[in-house]
Amino acid sequence: MTQSKQMEAPATNVVNAAEYTVADAVVKELVHAGVTTAFGIVSIHNMPIYDAILREGSIHLVCSRGESGAVNMADGYARATGKLGVVITSTGTGAGNGAGSLIEAWAAGVPLLHLTGEVASPYLGTGRGYIHECKDQLSMMEGCSKKAMRLRVPNQAAAVVRQAIQDAETAPTGPVTLEIPIDYQSAIIPNHSLAEMKVLTPDNNPITYFPEEAISKIVVSRRPVIWAGGGIISANASKELTELANLLGAAVITSQSGKGSIPEDHPQCIGHFASYAQTKELLEKADLLISVGVRFRGNETSNWKVQVPSEHISIDADWQAINRNYEATYGIVGDAKLILGQLVNKLSEKQVKRDEAYVSEVRAVREELRTHLRATLGPYEQIMDHMRSALPRDTILVRDVTVQANVWGSRLFEIYQPRTSIHASGGGIGQGLPTAIGAQIAAKDRKVVLMAGDGGFMVNVGEMATAAQEELPMIIVLFDDRGYGVLRNIQQNAYGRQVAVDLLSPDFVQMSQSMGFEAVRIGSTDEFGEEIVKAVKSIKPTMIVVDMDAVGPMAKPFGGPPGAADSFKPRKL
Repeated sequence: MTQSKQMEAPATNVVNAAEYTVADAVVKELVHAGVTTAFGIVSIHNMPIYDAILREGSIHLVCSRGESGAVNMADGYARATGKLGVVITSTGTGAGNGAGSLIEAWAAGVPLLHLTGEVASPYLGTGRGYIHECKDQLSMMEGCSKKAMRLRVPNQAAAVVRQAIQDAETAPTGPVTLEIPIDYQSAIIPNHSLAEMKVLTPDNNPITYFPEEAISKIVVSRRPVIWAGGGIISANASKELTELANLLGAAVITSQSGKGSIPEDHPQCIGHFASYAQTKELLEKADLLISVGVRFRGNETSNWKVQVPSEHISIDADWQAINRNYEATYGIVGDAKLILGQLVNKLSEKQVKRDEAYVSEVRAVREELRTHLRATLGPYEQIMDHMRSALPRDTILVRDVTVQANVWGSRLFEIYQPRTSIHASGGGIGQGLPTAIGAQIAAKDRKVVLMAGDGGFMVNVGEMATAAQEELPMIIVLFDDRGYGVLRNIQQNAYGRQVAVDLLSPDFVQMSQSMGFEAVRIGSTDEFGEEIVKAVKSIKPTMIVVDMDAVGPMAKPFGGPPGAADSFKPRKL
Protein backbone atom coordinates (compact mmCIF):
# COMPACT_ATOMS: atom_id res chain seq x y z
CA MET A 1 0.00 0.00 0.00
CA THR A 2 1.49 3.33 -0.97
CA GLN A 3 1.52 6.24 1.42
CA SER A 4 -0.71 8.32 -0.87
CA LYS A 5 -3.42 5.65 -0.73
CA GLN A 6 -2.99 5.32 3.00
CA MET A 7 -3.55 9.04 3.46
CA GLU A 8 -6.78 9.28 1.44
CA ALA A 9 -9.44 11.13 3.44
CA PRO A 10 -12.71 9.34 4.18
CA ALA A 11 -15.78 10.22 2.16
CA THR A 12 -17.31 11.96 5.17
CA ASN A 13 -15.66 13.50 8.22
CA VAL A 14 -16.92 12.26 11.55
CA VAL A 15 -15.79 15.45 13.30
CA ASN A 16 -17.68 18.59 12.33
CA ALA A 17 -15.31 21.25 10.99
CA ALA A 18 -16.78 23.71 13.50
CA GLU A 19 -15.74 21.47 16.40
CA TYR A 20 -12.17 22.61 16.93
CA THR A 21 -10.38 20.29 19.37
CA VAL A 22 -7.15 20.06 21.30
CA ALA A 23 -5.91 17.66 18.60
CA ASP A 24 -6.60 20.34 15.98
CA ALA A 25 -4.66 22.87 18.07
CA VAL A 26 -1.71 20.47 18.26
CA VAL A 27 -1.66 20.01 14.49
CA LYS A 28 -2.07 23.75 13.89
CA GLU A 29 1.06 24.38 15.98
CA LEU A 30 3.00 21.69 14.13
CA VAL A 31 2.14 23.34 10.82
CA HIS A 32 3.07 26.74 12.30
CA ALA A 33 6.48 25.30 13.19
CA GLY A 34 7.03 24.14 9.59
CA VAL A 35 6.51 20.43 10.26
CA THR A 36 5.80 18.47 7.08
CA THR A 37 6.63 14.93 8.27
CA ALA A 38 5.81 13.02 11.46
CA PHE A 39 6.63 9.47 12.54
CA GLY A 40 4.85 7.07 14.83
CA ILE A 41 2.27 4.36 15.44
CA VAL A 42 -1.45 5.04 15.69
CA SER A 43 -3.11 3.99 18.93
CA ILE A 44 -6.35 4.41 20.83
CA HIS A 45 -4.46 6.97 22.90
CA ASN A 46 -3.40 9.22 20.01
CA MET A 47 -6.15 8.63 17.43
CA PRO A 48 -7.61 12.15 17.73
CA ILE A 49 -4.20 13.63 16.81
CA TYR A 50 -3.82 11.26 13.87
CA ASP A 51 -7.30 12.12 12.66
CA ALA A 52 -6.56 15.84 12.96
CA ILE A 53 -3.42 15.35 10.88
CA LEU A 54 -5.47 13.53 8.24
CA ARG A 55 -8.06 16.30 8.12
CA GLU A 56 -5.44 19.08 7.96
CA GLY A 57 -3.73 17.28 5.10
CA SER A 58 -0.23 18.78 4.85
CA ILE A 59 1.79 16.50 7.14
CA HIS A 60 3.15 13.23 5.77
CA LEU A 61 2.69 10.41 8.30
CA VAL A 62 5.32 7.65 8.32
CA CYS A 63 4.04 4.46 9.96
CA SER A 64 6.86 2.68 11.77
CA ARG A 65 6.74 -0.89 13.07
CA GLY A 66 7.67 0.08 16.62
CA GLU A 67 7.84 3.16 18.80
CA SER A 68 11.58 2.78 19.26
CA GLY A 69 12.06 2.92 15.52
CA ALA A 70 9.66 5.85 15.18
CA VAL A 71 11.72 7.98 17.57
CA ASN A 72 14.92 7.03 15.73
CA MET A 73 13.32 8.00 12.42
CA ALA A 74 12.35 11.42 13.76
CA ASP A 75 15.91 11.70 15.12
CA GLY A 76 17.50 10.84 11.75
CA TYR A 77 15.16 13.23 9.95
CA ALA A 78 16.16 16.06 12.30
CA ARG A 79 19.89 15.36 12.01
CA ALA A 80 19.77 15.26 8.22
CA THR A 81 17.78 18.50 7.92
CA GLY A 82 18.40 20.57 11.05
CA LYS A 83 14.62 20.80 11.39
CA LEU A 84 12.42 19.66 14.25
CA GLY A 85 11.78 15.93 14.34
CA VAL A 86 8.26 14.89 15.39
CA VAL A 87 7.19 11.49 16.72
CA ILE A 88 3.80 10.36 18.03
CA THR A 89 3.51 7.37 20.38
CA SER A 90 0.91 5.74 22.54
CA THR A 91 0.69 5.72 26.32
CA GLY A 92 2.53 3.58 28.86
CA THR A 93 4.20 0.71 27.02
CA GLY A 94 4.15 2.66 23.76
CA ALA A 95 5.89 5.64 25.35
CA GLY A 96 8.26 3.31 27.20
CA ASN A 97 9.22 1.56 23.97
CA GLY A 98 10.51 4.89 22.72
CA ALA A 99 12.55 5.65 25.84
CA GLY A 100 15.86 4.19 24.66
CA SER A 101 15.67 6.07 21.39
CA LEU A 102 14.83 9.29 23.25
CA ILE A 103 18.02 8.77 25.25
CA GLU A 104 19.91 8.60 21.95
CA ALA A 105 18.30 11.85 20.80
CA TRP A 106 19.16 13.44 24.15
CA ALA A 107 22.77 12.27 23.94
CA ALA A 108 23.06 13.73 20.44
CA GLY A 109 21.25 16.98 21.27
CA VAL A 110 18.61 16.45 18.59
CA PRO A 111 15.65 18.88 18.48
CA LEU A 112 12.72 16.52 18.68
CA LEU A 113 9.09 16.75 19.82
CA HIS A 114 7.65 13.56 21.27
CA LEU A 115 3.87 13.64 21.49
CA THR A 116 2.42 10.85 23.60
CA GLY A 117 -0.98 10.08 24.92
CA GLU A 118 -1.92 9.59 28.56
CA VAL A 119 -4.77 7.84 30.30
CA ALA A 120 -7.98 9.83 30.70
CA SER A 121 -7.46 12.69 33.13
CA PRO A 122 -9.76 11.40 35.92
CA TYR A 123 -7.66 8.24 36.18
CA LEU A 124 -4.17 9.78 36.22
CA GLY A 125 -2.19 8.44 39.16
CA THR A 126 -5.02 6.31 40.51
CA GLY A 127 -3.55 2.90 39.70
CA ARG A 128 -7.02 1.60 38.84
CA GLY A 129 -5.86 -0.27 35.73
CA TYR A 130 -6.97 2.06 32.97
CA ILE A 131 -5.73 0.58 29.68
CA HIS A 132 -2.07 1.46 28.90
CA GLU A 133 -1.68 2.98 32.36
CA CYS A 134 1.86 3.59 33.60
CA LYS A 135 2.66 4.25 37.26
CA ASP A 136 4.44 7.53 36.55
CA GLN A 137 4.83 8.11 32.83
CA LEU A 138 5.85 11.74 33.22
CA SER A 139 8.86 10.83 35.39
CA MET A 140 9.84 8.07 32.96
CA MET A 141 9.81 10.56 30.11
CA GLU A 142 11.67 13.17 32.17
CA GLY A 143 14.47 10.67 32.67
CA CYS A 144 15.01 10.10 28.96
CA SER A 145 14.21 13.55 27.53
CA LYS A 146 15.56 17.04 27.84
CA LYS A 147 12.23 17.92 29.39
CA ALA A 148 8.83 16.27 29.91
CA MET A 149 5.56 18.20 30.05
CA ARG A 150 1.88 17.39 30.50
CA LEU A 151 -1.06 19.32 29.14
CA ARG A 152 -3.14 20.09 32.22
CA VAL A 153 -5.64 22.63 30.86
CA PRO A 154 -7.11 21.83 27.42
CA ASN A 155 -7.53 25.49 26.46
CA GLN A 156 -3.75 25.94 26.81
CA ALA A 157 -2.96 23.33 24.15
CA ALA A 158 -1.57 25.71 21.53
CA ALA A 159 0.64 27.56 24.01
CA VAL A 160 1.97 24.37 25.60
CA VAL A 161 2.79 22.79 22.23
CA ARG A 162 4.57 25.93 21.11
CA GLN A 163 6.53 26.06 24.35
CA ALA A 164 7.54 22.39 23.94
CA ILE A 165 8.79 23.07 20.41
CA GLN A 166 10.77 26.11 21.53
CA ASP A 167 12.31 24.12 24.41
CA ALA A 168 13.36 21.38 21.98
CA GLU A 169 14.98 23.91 19.64
CA THR A 170 16.65 26.04 22.33
CA ALA A 171 20.28 25.28 23.19
CA PRO A 172 21.14 22.83 24.46
CA THR A 173 18.71 21.29 21.98
CA GLY A 174 17.15 17.95 22.73
CA PRO A 175 13.99 15.84 22.78
CA VAL A 176 10.97 17.22 24.65
CA THR A 177 8.08 14.95 25.56
CA LEU A 178 4.55 16.33 25.76
CA GLU A 179 1.89 13.98 27.08
CA ILE A 180 -1.78 14.72 26.47
CA PRO A 181 -4.52 12.74 28.26
CA ILE A 182 -6.78 11.01 25.77
CA ASP A 183 -9.95 12.77 26.93
CA TYR A 184 -8.23 16.14 26.44
CA GLN A 185 -7.23 15.33 22.86
CA SER A 186 -10.87 15.31 21.72
CA ALA A 187 -11.97 18.18 23.97
CA ILE A 188 -13.62 21.03 22.03
CA ILE A 189 -11.84 24.35 22.65
CA PRO A 190 -11.90 27.86 21.13
CA ASN A 191 -9.71 28.34 18.05
CA HIS A 192 -7.62 31.13 19.51
CA SER A 193 -4.79 32.90 17.68
CA LEU A 194 -1.35 32.82 19.26
CA ALA A 195 1.36 35.37 18.48
CA GLU A 196 4.80 36.21 19.86
CA MET A 197 6.14 39.72 20.29
CA LYS A 198 9.92 40.02 20.06
CA VAL A 199 11.84 43.04 21.29
CA LEU A 200 14.01 44.51 18.54
CA THR A 201 17.36 46.06 19.45
CA PRO A 202 19.32 48.66 17.45
CA ASP A 203 22.09 46.15 16.97
CA ASN A 204 20.88 43.12 15.03
CA ASN A 205 24.00 41.18 16.02
CA PRO A 206 23.72 40.12 19.66
CA ILE A 207 27.46 39.43 19.85
CA THR A 208 28.90 42.80 20.82
CA TYR A 209 31.93 41.78 22.85
CA PHE A 210 34.75 39.32 22.29
CA PRO A 211 37.37 39.40 25.06
CA GLU A 212 40.35 41.39 23.80
CA GLU A 213 42.65 39.36 25.99
CA ALA A 214 41.42 36.22 24.24
CA ILE A 215 42.01 37.86 20.86
CA SER A 216 45.57 38.64 21.95
CA LYS A 217 46.14 35.01 22.96
CA ILE A 218 45.00 33.86 19.54
CA VAL A 219 47.18 36.39 17.72
CA VAL A 220 50.39 35.31 19.50
CA SER A 221 49.60 31.58 19.24
CA ARG A 222 51.95 29.63 16.97
CA ARG A 223 50.56 26.12 17.52
CA PRO A 224 46.76 26.50 17.72
CA VAL A 225 44.32 23.59 17.72
CA ILE A 226 40.59 23.86 17.06
CA TRP A 227 38.35 21.12 18.47
CA ALA A 228 35.07 21.18 16.54
CA GLY A 229 31.94 19.48 17.83
CA GLY A 230 28.34 19.01 16.85
CA GLY A 231 27.61 22.57 17.94
CA ILE A 232 29.28 23.76 14.73
CA ILE A 233 26.80 21.79 12.66
CA SER A 234 23.80 22.81 14.78
CA ALA A 235 24.75 26.47 14.32
CA ASN A 236 25.45 26.11 10.58
CA ALA A 237 28.91 27.48 11.29
CA SER A 238 31.02 25.24 9.03
CA LYS A 239 31.96 28.11 6.71
CA GLU A 240 33.17 30.24 9.64
CA LEU A 241 35.07 27.30 11.16
CA THR A 242 36.90 26.63 7.90
CA GLU A 243 37.73 30.34 7.52
CA LEU A 244 39.15 30.43 11.05
CA ALA A 245 41.23 27.29 10.48
CA ASN A 246 42.64 28.71 7.24
CA LEU A 247 43.39 32.06 8.85
CA LEU A 248 45.22 30.57 11.85
CA GLY A 249 46.79 27.56 10.15
CA ALA A 250 45.26 25.55 13.00
CA ALA A 251 44.93 21.81 13.34
CA VAL A 252 41.25 20.81 13.47
CA ILE A 253 40.20 17.87 15.61
CA THR A 254 36.57 16.86 15.24
CA SER A 255 34.40 14.99 17.67
CA GLN A 256 32.27 12.16 16.32
CA SER A 257 29.31 14.57 16.20
CA GLY A 258 31.48 17.23 14.56
CA LYS A 259 32.37 15.14 11.51
CA GLY A 260 31.60 17.18 8.42
CA SER A 261 31.99 20.52 10.19
CA ILE A 262 35.08 20.94 8.00
CA PRO A 263 35.64 18.90 4.81
CA GLU A 264 37.69 15.88 5.83
CA ASP A 265 39.94 16.19 2.81
CA HIS A 266 41.07 19.59 4.13
CA PRO A 267 44.84 19.30 4.75
CA GLN A 268 44.54 20.68 8.30
CA CYS A 269 41.70 18.35 9.31
CA ILE A 270 43.00 15.83 11.85
CA GLY A 271 39.46 14.49 12.17
CA HIS A 272 37.96 12.14 14.75
CA PHE A 273 41.28 10.94 16.17
CA ALA A 274 41.42 12.79 19.51
CA SER A 275 42.39 9.75 21.60
CA TYR A 276 45.20 8.56 19.29
CA ALA A 277 48.83 8.91 20.38
CA GLN A 278 49.83 11.24 17.53
CA THR A 279 46.96 13.62 18.30
CA LYS A 280 47.71 13.54 22.02
CA GLU A 281 51.29 14.55 21.27
CA LEU A 282 50.09 17.36 19.01
CA LEU A 283 47.83 18.63 21.80
CA GLU A 284 50.62 18.43 24.36
CA LYS A 285 52.78 20.69 22.18
CA ALA A 286 49.93 23.07 21.33
CA ASP A 287 49.92 26.54 22.90
CA LEU A 288 46.18 27.20 22.46
CA LEU A 289 42.95 25.22 22.16
CA ILE A 290 39.77 26.73 20.74
CA SER A 291 36.88 24.33 21.35
CA VAL A 292 33.53 25.00 19.71
CA GLY A 293 30.35 23.11 20.55
CA VAL A 294 32.21 20.11 21.98
CA ARG A 295 30.97 17.88 24.79
CA PHE A 296 34.36 16.13 25.25
CA ARG A 297 32.72 12.73 25.69
CA GLY A 298 34.50 10.10 27.75
CA ASN A 299 34.86 7.58 24.92
CA GLU A 300 36.42 10.26 22.69
CA THR A 301 38.99 11.44 25.26
CA SER A 302 39.98 8.12 26.88
CA ASN A 303 37.74 9.14 29.78
CA TRP A 304 39.31 12.60 29.91
CA LYS A 305 42.90 11.38 30.00
CA VAL A 306 43.65 13.38 26.86
CA GLN A 307 45.49 16.52 28.01
CA VAL A 308 44.59 19.91 26.55
CA PRO A 309 46.62 23.17 26.59
CA SER A 310 46.32 25.44 29.62
CA GLU A 311 45.20 28.23 27.29
CA HIS A 312 41.71 27.13 26.30
CA ILE A 313 38.97 29.25 24.72
CA SER A 314 35.66 27.39 25.00
CA ILE A 315 32.75 28.49 22.80
CA ASP A 316 29.35 26.90 23.36
CA ALA A 317 25.64 27.70 23.22
CA ASP A 318 25.13 25.92 26.55
CA TRP A 319 26.18 27.72 29.74
CA GLN A 320 26.64 24.40 31.53
CA ALA A 321 29.10 23.15 28.93
CA ILE A 322 31.75 25.61 30.13
CA ASN A 323 34.28 23.87 32.44
CA ARG A 324 32.18 20.69 32.54
CA ASN A 325 35.00 18.40 31.37
CA TYR A 326 38.00 20.65 30.70
CA GLU A 327 38.82 23.98 32.28
CA ALA A 328 38.52 27.00 30.03
CA THR A 329 40.66 30.11 30.32
CA TYR A 330 37.88 31.96 28.50
CA GLY A 331 34.31 30.71 28.28
CA ILE A 332 32.19 32.36 25.60
CA VAL A 333 28.50 31.45 25.44
CA GLY A 334 26.41 32.11 22.37
CA ASP A 335 25.73 31.18 18.77
CA ALA A 336 28.83 29.63 17.20
CA LYS A 337 28.15 31.08 13.75
CA LEU A 338 27.96 34.64 15.08
CA ILE A 339 30.90 34.24 17.45
CA LEU A 340 33.22 32.65 14.89
CA GLY A 341 32.16 35.17 12.24
CA GLN A 342 33.03 38.04 14.55
CA LEU A 343 36.28 36.34 15.58
CA VAL A 344 37.37 35.91 11.94
CA ASN A 345 36.61 39.59 11.27
CA LYS A 346 38.58 40.78 14.29
CA LEU A 347 41.56 38.53 13.52
CA SER A 348 41.58 39.68 9.89
CA GLU A 349 42.10 43.22 11.15
CA LYS A 350 45.08 42.02 13.20
CA GLN A 351 46.80 40.46 10.17
CA VAL A 352 47.43 37.14 11.87
CA LYS A 353 50.40 35.19 10.49
CA ARG A 354 50.25 31.44 10.00
CA ASP A 355 53.26 29.37 11.03
CA GLU A 356 53.75 27.35 7.86
CA ALA A 357 56.18 24.97 9.54
CA TYR A 358 53.45 24.10 12.03
CA VAL A 359 50.91 23.68 9.22
CA SER A 360 53.27 21.19 7.55
CA GLU A 361 53.57 19.33 10.85
CA VAL A 362 49.76 19.15 11.13
CA ARG A 363 49.54 17.71 7.64
CA ALA A 364 52.17 15.11 8.50
CA VAL A 365 50.26 14.08 11.64
CA ARG A 366 47.06 13.85 9.62
CA GLU A 367 48.67 11.48 7.11
CA GLU A 368 50.44 9.43 9.78
CA LEU A 369 47.17 8.79 11.62
CA ARG A 370 45.43 7.60 8.49
CA THR A 371 48.32 5.46 7.30
CA HIS A 372 48.60 3.82 10.72
CA LEU A 373 44.88 3.01 10.94
CA ARG A 374 44.66 1.81 7.34
CA ALA A 375 47.36 -0.74 8.09
CA THR A 376 45.04 -2.42 10.63
CA LEU A 377 42.11 -2.98 8.28
CA GLY A 378 43.24 -5.83 6.09
CA PRO A 379 40.67 -6.46 3.31
CA TYR A 380 38.28 -3.87 4.76
CA GLU A 381 40.57 -1.12 3.50
CA GLN A 382 39.46 -2.03 -0.01
CA ILE A 383 35.81 -2.18 1.02
CA MET A 384 36.10 1.31 2.49
CA ASP A 385 37.79 2.64 -0.64
CA HIS A 386 35.14 1.04 -2.86
CA MET A 387 32.45 2.76 -0.80
CA ARG A 388 34.04 6.19 -0.89
CA SER A 389 34.80 5.91 -4.61
CA ALA A 390 31.28 4.82 -5.57
CA LEU A 391 29.26 7.10 -3.30
CA PRO A 392 28.57 10.78 -4.09
CA ARG A 393 30.24 13.39 -1.90
CA ASP A 394 26.90 14.37 -0.37
CA THR A 395 25.99 10.80 0.68
CA ILE A 396 24.60 10.58 4.21
CA LEU A 397 26.49 7.86 6.09
CA VAL A 398 24.62 6.41 9.08
CA ARG A 399 26.54 4.12 11.40
CA ASP A 400 25.14 1.64 13.87
CA VAL A 401 27.43 0.29 16.57
CA THR A 402 29.57 -2.27 14.78
CA VAL A 403 33.29 -3.02 14.45
CA GLN A 404 33.70 -1.59 10.96
CA ALA A 405 31.81 1.59 11.84
CA ASN A 406 33.89 2.11 14.99
CA VAL A 407 37.25 1.43 13.39
CA TRP A 408 37.03 3.15 10.01
CA GLY A 409 33.48 4.26 9.26
CA SER A 410 33.77 7.00 11.86
CA ARG A 411 37.37 7.93 11.07
CA LEU A 412 38.74 7.03 7.64
CA PHE A 413 35.59 7.29 5.52
CA GLU A 414 35.78 10.95 4.56
CA ILE A 415 32.81 13.24 5.22
CA TYR A 416 32.72 16.46 3.23
CA GLN A 417 29.53 18.26 4.27
CA PRO A 418 27.59 19.00 7.45
CA ARG A 419 24.66 16.71 8.25
CA THR A 420 26.02 13.83 6.19
CA SER A 421 27.46 11.89 9.14
CA ILE A 422 25.07 10.29 11.64
CA HIS A 423 26.10 7.93 14.41
CA ALA A 424 24.89 6.46 17.69
CA SER A 425 25.94 9.08 20.23
CA GLY A 426 24.44 7.15 23.14
CA GLY A 427 26.11 3.89 22.12
CA GLY A 428 22.92 1.82 21.82
CA ILE A 429 22.89 -0.92 19.19
CA GLY A 430 20.23 -1.41 16.55
CA GLN A 431 19.13 2.19 16.14
CA GLY A 432 20.95 2.69 12.85
CA LEU A 433 18.27 1.25 10.53
CA PRO A 434 15.37 3.47 11.63
CA THR A 435 17.68 6.48 11.92
CA ALA A 436 18.78 5.92 8.33
CA ILE A 437 15.13 5.63 7.26
CA GLY A 438 14.41 9.03 8.81
CA ALA A 439 17.45 10.53 7.09
CA GLN A 440 16.42 9.10 3.71
CA ILE A 441 12.88 10.44 4.06
CA ALA A 442 14.46 13.83 4.73
CA ALA A 443 16.75 13.58 1.70
CA LYS A 444 15.04 11.50 -0.97
CA ASP A 445 17.20 12.98 -3.72
CA ARG A 446 20.43 11.80 -2.07
CA LYS A 447 21.97 8.47 -1.16
CA VAL A 448 21.73 7.29 2.43
CA VAL A 449 24.00 4.41 3.42
CA LEU A 450 23.74 2.44 6.65
CA MET A 451 26.69 0.55 8.10
CA ALA A 452 25.45 -2.09 10.54
CA GLY A 453 26.41 -5.40 12.09
CA ASP A 454 24.22 -8.49 12.09
CA GLY A 455 23.70 -8.49 15.86
CA GLY A 456 22.53 -4.92 16.24
CA PHE A 457 20.59 -4.96 13.00
CA MET A 458 18.14 -7.55 14.30
CA VAL A 459 16.98 -5.22 17.09
CA ASN A 460 14.84 -3.12 14.74
CA VAL A 461 14.80 -5.38 11.69
CA GLY A 462 11.05 -4.94 11.23
CA GLU A 463 11.61 -1.37 10.11
CA MET A 464 12.85 -2.74 6.77
CA ALA A 465 9.15 -2.98 5.95
CA THR A 466 8.81 0.74 6.64
CA ALA A 467 11.65 1.49 4.23
CA ALA A 468 10.02 -0.66 1.55
CA GLN A 469 6.58 0.89 2.10
CA GLU A 470 8.05 4.39 1.80
CA GLU A 471 9.89 3.27 -1.37
CA LEU A 472 13.24 4.55 -0.11
CA PRO A 473 16.40 4.04 -2.21
CA MET A 474 18.61 3.50 0.84
CA ILE A 475 21.61 1.16 0.90
CA ILE A 476 22.37 -1.14 3.84
CA VAL A 477 25.89 -2.53 4.14
CA LEU A 478 25.54 -5.33 6.68
CA PHE A 479 28.73 -6.77 8.16
CA ASP A 480 27.84 -10.33 9.18
CA ASP A 481 30.17 -11.99 11.67
CA ARG A 482 27.38 -14.02 13.30
CA GLY A 483 27.51 -12.26 16.62
CA TYR A 484 28.06 -9.12 18.63
CA GLY A 485 31.46 -8.37 17.11
CA VAL A 486 32.30 -5.30 19.19
CA LEU A 487 31.59 -7.06 22.48
CA ARG A 488 33.27 -10.24 21.29
CA ASN A 489 36.50 -8.32 20.75
CA ILE A 490 36.25 -6.30 23.97
CA GLN A 491 35.68 -9.49 25.99
CA GLN A 492 38.62 -11.19 24.32
CA ASN A 493 40.82 -8.18 25.03
CA ALA A 494 39.69 -7.88 28.65
CA TYR A 495 39.34 -11.53 29.72
CA GLY A 496 40.84 -13.69 26.98
CA ARG A 497 37.47 -15.43 26.59
CA GLN A 498 33.95 -14.74 25.31
CA VAL A 499 30.41 -15.29 26.49
CA ALA A 500 26.89 -14.61 25.10
CA VAL A 501 28.15 -13.05 21.87
CA ASP A 502 27.55 -15.77 19.26
CA LEU A 503 24.26 -15.48 17.37
CA LEU A 504 22.19 -17.49 14.93
CA SER A 505 21.27 -15.15 12.11
CA PRO A 506 18.58 -15.53 9.45
CA ASP A 507 19.32 -15.69 5.75
CA PHE A 508 19.59 -11.93 5.37
CA VAL A 509 19.30 -12.04 1.59
CA GLN A 510 16.02 -13.99 1.59
CA MET A 511 14.67 -11.92 4.47
CA SER A 512 15.49 -8.66 2.68
CA GLN A 513 13.98 -9.81 -0.59
CA SER A 514 10.80 -10.85 1.20
CA MET A 515 10.43 -7.24 2.40
CA GLY A 516 10.97 -5.62 -0.98
CA PHE A 517 14.75 -5.07 -0.92
CA GLU A 518 17.25 -5.98 -3.56
CA ALA A 519 19.84 -8.06 -1.74
CA VAL A 520 23.10 -9.90 -2.31
CA ARG A 521 25.72 -11.64 -0.18
CA ILE A 522 29.37 -11.06 -1.06
CA GLY A 523 32.49 -12.92 -0.03
CA SER A 524 35.29 -10.83 -1.55
CA THR A 525 36.34 -7.22 -1.86
CA ASP A 526 36.05 -7.34 -5.65
CA GLU A 527 32.45 -8.52 -5.38
CA PHE A 528 31.73 -5.70 -2.98
CA GLY A 529 33.16 -3.15 -5.40
CA GLU A 530 30.82 -4.36 -8.14
CA GLU A 531 27.75 -4.49 -5.92
CA ILE A 532 28.16 -1.06 -4.32
CA VAL A 533 28.27 0.51 -7.79
CA LYS A 534 25.02 -1.31 -8.70
CA ALA A 535 23.41 -0.24 -5.44
CA VAL A 536 24.21 3.43 -6.05
CA LYS A 537 22.48 3.24 -9.42
CA SER A 538 19.41 1.46 -8.06
CA ILE A 539 16.23 3.30 -7.09
CA LYS A 540 15.13 0.48 -4.78
CA PRO A 541 16.18 -0.24 -1.20
CA THR A 542 19.26 -2.46 -1.30
CA MET A 543 21.17 -4.64 1.14
CA ILE A 544 24.73 -5.85 0.64
CA VAL A 545 25.61 -8.55 3.17
CA VAL A 546 29.36 -8.76 3.76
CA ASP A 547 30.28 -12.32 4.77
CA MET A 548 33.12 -11.48 7.13
CA ASP A 549 34.27 -15.10 7.43
CA ALA A 550 34.71 -15.24 3.65
CA VAL A 551 36.25 -11.77 3.30
CA GLY A 552 38.69 -12.48 6.10
CA PRO A 553 39.82 -10.88 9.36
CA MET A 554 41.17 -7.42 9.95
CA ALA A 555 44.95 -7.17 10.06
CA LYS A 556 44.64 -6.08 13.70
CA PRO A 557 41.61 -7.11 15.77
CA PHE A 558 39.52 -4.31 17.21
CA GLY A 559 39.93 -4.25 20.99
CA GLY A 560 37.25 -1.72 21.80
CA PRO A 561 37.39 2.03 22.41
CA PRO A 562 40.61 3.37 24.02
CA GLY A 563 40.72 2.38 27.68
CA ALA A 564 37.56 0.23 27.48
CA ALA A 565 39.22 -3.00 28.60
CA ASP A 566 40.69 -1.31 31.69
CA SER A 567 37.18 -0.81 33.07
CA PHE A 568 36.44 -4.55 33.14
CA LYS A 569 39.67 -6.05 34.46
CA PRO A 570 39.66 -7.09 38.15
CA ARG A 571 41.10 -4.32 40.28
CA LYS A 572 41.11 -2.99 43.81
CA LEU A 573 38.90 0.01 44.44
